[in-house]
Amino acid sequence: MSPALASVTLVALPGIPTIAPGDELAHILGDAIEAAGLAPRSDDVLVVTHKIVSKAEGRMVALAHVDPSESAQALAAATGKDPALVEVILSEAAAVLRSRPGLIIAEHRLGLVLANAGVDQSNISQEGGPRLLLLPEDPDASAAALRAALRERFGVALAVIVSDSVGRAWRNGVVGLAIGAAGLPALLDLRGRPDRDGRPLAVTQVGLADQIASAAELLMGEADEGRPAVLVRGLSVDGPELPAAALVRAREADLFR
Repeated sequence: MSPALASVTLVALPGIPTIAPGDELAHILGDAIEAAGLAPRSDDVLVVTHKIVSKAEGRMVALAHVDPSESAQALAAATGKDPALVEVILSEAAAVLRSRPGLIIAEHRLGLVLANAGVDQSNISQEGGPRLLLLPEDPDASAAALRAALRERFGVALAVIVSDSVGRAWRNGVVGLAIGAAGLPALLDLRGRPDRDGRPLAVTQVGLADQIASAAELLMGEADEGRPAVLVRGLSVDGPELPAAALVRAREADLFR
């Protein structure tokens, strides 16, 4: 008998409109799940971009309303960036780690290391003047709230990941990253489990939520695709639930800071 084939399916949810502050995102996502002809299952993971979460939560800042501080003006002069943009970056950052003309790498207050502390201008309407989008205030809480609302609607507790696309040290190109998660082990600890030869794994931990987020990015895209939510089906995961915050390495354990 041939071994069972392992497979995972990914479906980009159709018909998600442009999200505005105050929109009931769980309702919109639920409608999109039904429009795709899907009935949620307990092994499903719904991956949503942080942008639609942040927009629904009103995490936008108008540059015209920002008064740059002296430190923002100094960093703006060194990097060639808009002083108001730099002020917003600094307001979201715990620390600026590196900067050069055209680039600021900062530790976000959540511990994530990101260009511009996650402050973004792409796929955001600039009607009425330049605006910036910030990360959700608490992405793990956002994921948990979406999960609870979808469970109430469908009677099934599917997992939810809030994703962002990020660059990586030593590598070109962006990949998906989980900045919020609920209903699954965002970090899967395999230490102590045997490998195929029976040798116990000593250090292996899997960034499961990051792997799922990056897989979803294959359908989401990075430009004008308009596919901000992907349902991932067929994963079999055994481990205690952990939020995306568990993926952030503690500063004292980080060899590069």
